[in-house]
Amino acid sequence: MFERFGGRGGSMPPAVLNLLIINAIFFLATYVLTKSGIDLVKYLGLYYPGSELFRPYQLITHMFMHATPTHLFFNMFALWMFGRVLESVWGSKRFLVYYFVTGLGAAALHLLVNSLSIGSMANEAQALINTLSPDAFAEFLKHRFPEYQGQVSEFVTSWSLDPNNPMYLGQAPEFIRQLMHLRMNIPTIGASGAVFGVLLAFGMLFPNTQLMLLFPPIPIKAKWFVLGYGAIEFVSAIWNQPGDNVAHFAHLGGMIFGFILIKYWNRTKRQQFY
Repeated sequence: MFERFGGRGGSMPPAVLNLLIINAIFFLATYVLTKSGIDLVKYLGLYYPGSELFRPYQLITHMFMHATPTHLFFNMFALWMFGRVLESVWGSKRFLVYYFVTGLGAAALHLLVNSLSIGSMANEAQALINTLSPDAFAEFLKHRFPEYQGQVSEFVTSWSLDPNNPMYLGQAPEFIRQLMHLRMNIPTIGASGAVFGVLLAFGMLFPNTQLMLLFPPIPIKAKWFVLGYGAIEFVSAIWNQPGDNVAHFAHLGGMIFGFILIKYWNRTKRQQFY
């Protein structure tokens, strides 16, 4: 996405270095344990608080879990690219405070939005169960669970031919409960929330620094890069499609909490911008 930043930074600062190592270790452990039949994401990914899999410590551990090598690479590359510069300016302690505040803020906004979404979905599901019909069931699937339409299409077709059949009327609520259970037990993983906070901080501290994008290969000032990224995430969050599997509100949360924290710090100590 970006090629280089021609600013500060020589040797790798300790906080960023240790974050890179810990993330790599967690990814390797996830891979090895999966081969042994142990799903580490089940324990360390972040779950909806209403899920039986939710644990408070997941607010931290999910930040070190990644789904694929690509997911890990891009997050760690951005952390290395921009985080080492911030650490050289702030020092390790302040950088780690910022990193974890933005990561936790990202998780908080994501859980809030997710809770509102699941709450609305649960009300819709209960209303459907109270007034069952093949058409209403099909519409619910299309709107809320399009990724599962193909798996129950045969059931919907058969039910449509005999809408008052007690067997279908009994099976439909169970399908709905299973779908709600699946939705409530989707884990969130990745350091993206904190990484977006890091991008935001870099854009605020070094707004006029030129970055060289790889796709397309053009130079762009850091402030426009960050604003563009934020705008894309905002639009993606508002028009999020079911099955997207990207926590756009978590990305926005990292940037929002990062902005607030930097503004708070700047009230007591004037920050130098580049």
